[in-house]
Amino acid sequence: MSQQILLPEGFSAVERKVCCQTPRKYPVNVPYITVDNFPKLGLLTAMRFLEWVAENPEGVISLPTGKTPEYFIKWTQHILESWNTREGEKLRKDNGLEVSKKPSLGKLRFVQIDEFYPISSAQQNSFYHYVSNFYIKGFGLDPKRSLLINCDEIPLWEGLHFNKVFPEAIVDLGLRYREPKNRLEEVQQKSIFLIDDWCTNYEQQIREMGGIGFFLGGIGPDGHIAFNTRGSDHHSTTRLTATNFETQAVAAGDLGGIEISRNRLVITIGLQTITYNPDAVAIIFAAGEAKAPVVRDALEEAPSNRYPATVLTRLKNARFYLTTGAASMLSDVVDHYYTGSPWTEEKTERAVLDLCRRINKFGDRVTIDDLKQDPYCRLIPGLNANTVAQVMDDIKKKIDRGTESLGHQVFYHTGPHHDDIMLGLLPHIHRLSRNETNKSHFCVLTSGFTAVTNRFLIQKLEDVLYFLDREEIQMVKYPDFFERGYKHKYDKDVYHYLIKVASGQEIERRRGFAHRMVRNLIEVYGVKNENQLRDAIHDVLSVARNSYDGAKMPPKIQTLKGMIREYEEELVWACFGMTKNEVRHLRLGFYTGDIFTEKPERQRDVLPILEELRRIQPTVISLAFDPEGSGPDTHYKVLQAIADAIRLWGEEKDLSQLRIWGYRNVWYQFHAADATHIVPVSLNAMGIMDYTFTNCYLSQVDASFPSYRHDGKFSDLSKRIWVDQLRQIQLLLGKPFFYQNESPRLRTTHGLLYFKEMSVDEFLLSARELEKSMEGA
Repeated sequence: MSQQILLPEGFSAVERKVCCQTPRKYPVNVPYITVDNFPKLGLLTAMRFLEWVAENPEGVISLPTGKTPEYFIKWTQHILESWNTREGEKLRKDNGLEVSKKPSLGKLRFVQIDEFYPISSAQQNSFYHYVSNFYIKGFGLDPKRSLLINCDEIPLWEGLHFNKVFPEAIVDLGLRYREPKNRLEEVQQKSIFLIDDWCTNYEQQIREMGGIGFFLGGIGPDGHIAFNTRGSDHHSTTRLTATNFETQAVAAGDLGGIEISRNRLVITIGLQTITYNPDAVAIIFAAGEAKAPVVRDALEEAPSNRYPATVLTRLKNARFYLTTGAASMLSDVVDHYYTGSPWTEEKTERAVLDLCRRINKFGDRVTIDDLKQDPYCRLIPGLNANTVAQVMDDIKKKIDRGTESLGHQVFYHTGPHHDDIMLGLLPHIHRLSRNETNKSHFCVLTSGFTAVTNRFLIQKLEDVLYFLDREEIQMVKYPDFFERGYKHKYDKDVYHYLIKVASGQEIERRRGFAHRMVRNLIEVYGVKNENQLRDAIHDVLSVARNSYDGAKMPPKIQTLKGMIREYEEELVWACFGMTKNEVRHLRLGFYTGDIFTEKPERQRDVLPILEELRRIQPTVISLAFDPEGSGPDTHYKVLQAIADAIRLWGEEKDLSQLRIWGYRNVWYQFHAADATHIVPVSLNAMGIMDYTFTNCYLSQVDASFPSYRHDGKFSDLSKRIWVDQLRQIQLLLGKPFFYQNESPRLRTTHGLLYFKEMSVDEFLLSARELEKSMEGA
């Protein structure tokens, strides 16, 4: 059942239907409602939206872009389409939508929240295109009653288009305050002032309509709503402005890389724009545990420019709609975790570890008074002076499990994307692979083409032409190469490249990469000779050079990009003795690059995994095990496909001895209390990972699609995470436990890696619970 920590005074009928009247213990800035899963979040939001529309058929609405609105959009359309059916009537009744007449959306007035600048409205990655497709067209809104941000139509000096005024798509806002240095800068300065005037007029039009009546928005990694990033004035209005790194990192996927989003400005309505109408219904919705920290700050910190969403304290009808994961760090939810169910060892470990961090004390210095004064440690059954020592012993056992030698095992390491396995488990995999009685297999389940920029593809194709022109790709001269020869010696491409890494010959590394690109081009385009090969290269170059950054590429170019990632993955595991036979690429079909991706299908996406399990017969399977809504949604969908394959495999054979290792990497981390294994990571292991990442994942070295937590390579972020996890455990066990340990391996510990081992039944239960959180029952 959905949980509401606040008394629902002043809530609408829809809101009252889903919330419970549980008295709260801790104050919050804005009332919030939690629901069990992502689809229910969309359902609640859609019901509340239509409830408001029924009362305000000509009201002013402002709706969000991105992935979070997916179920809001789908539910709104479904409710309206099924309005006159029994199913539709029951759905409305069950969810408190007490409206007899079907709401009409045609007379609503729509306000676009924000947009990148400059960006063509014709581009599919523009927010103008998104709202035109999903809201104007999808909801049947009237374009003439819509206030949109079409960058192509915003007036600039002398009527010029932004391509002429800002030829590199870079807008220097410093021109607001300094003298221009040349004629182009004069035009740019005057154009910026015209954009500022346009923004002022946009704001004025919103106010003339009485302000926004229904605002729905997400919340960014820095707490931003609209593009009002951390530090935005609560009195801000519509404006052209820069963003911060966290926002740029999230936008990199839309714009084709951080190189683009770092220099792209935005036009956004302001925080005062949202709150101008004192009667406005303003809803922030958030899904997933990754959003929990910013949700906590928005609801529990004092109103401040540091927390943009705290501006909503001004509105009596403001709400936060949250999944249980997004609400997981709120004080009342944490309290419910400890008090709402029977006590467990995990709760004891979590409470003690968190206490050590909160009071900054080593475990052996924590007193019984410290435990008794802590609101959760004092709840530990049988609390006594030995409680912390017992937790220390439990953590040491996890380290023992993490250093255990395993032999005669068959490992099947899976990753949603290329680099996931490395970032999640490499130090442990490397150590286990030294035992030659173990067999390791690696499988990346999606193509990963979205992580390869057009710029990188162009660079590699130009390299191929460079070496062809110098006749330094000799294999194309072999008589049967284009018919069958190209299919052989894939491992030689890998060896050629890596031996040149070892010898430091940069040009030869590029030539090794070019060899694999030639094989890939023949496979994808079916070319029959060198001239056709050159023609294919020029065709791809033409498309790539003339496509806007972030554009969805033709299927064959997507495949070619994905094959770049596949080659990189083979390079990584060849560093540890694996051949192409041990590295598989499944290219599951649900991965399309669309904003709303498909669900995995059994025939297309599950059966290929099942065939792998039958062929390999693993004794250990590793997989990305991220919680609800954390990391790319590909992680969740791959996990569900693997779970389904294991279910099917379990119908054929006894899996009682099969072990599942759930790992996490840069997107979300285990709490030490949740992990079963803690693996020491040495400086040597960190160096190996970074060197391998840098020399093998060439398309990722520039970090074009970084985590919002780190402006750099994923390998650097992994090292930082491992070091932070060591600090957490050092605070409990003390630093001498490591540097004075009898074990040389523990003495060299400079980071810690966590993972969770599960039986098949435990994993399938967890996968089912995760499925419920993402898709409902």
